Amino acid sequence: MSSAEDRIDDALKIVFKGVSDEAHYLTWTVDQMVRALTGCPLVMRTNRYGETYQALGESKEYLDFITQYRKGESGPETYSWDIGIAP
Repeated sequence: MSSAEDRIDDALKIVFKGVSDEAHYLTWTVDQMVRALTGCPLVMRTNRYGETYQALGESKEYLDFITQYRKGESGPETYSWDIGIAP
């Protein structure tokens, strides 16, 4: 498991790779930062054009974070979590 300092460093690096002024790219960037901060492993993904790229997968800590984020006054699915689109 990486240190908190390494996770913060990884999250900040994502900003420089993913920042754009389009909402779906910004959403992806925020999601990837949360994944970095929660220790998710690096994985290869394929976009809709058949191009592969590196992204962060899922960790138990990430899934727990999302579960807690979604909870609210109306039950466990009060809020949604969008993963956006990779730039």
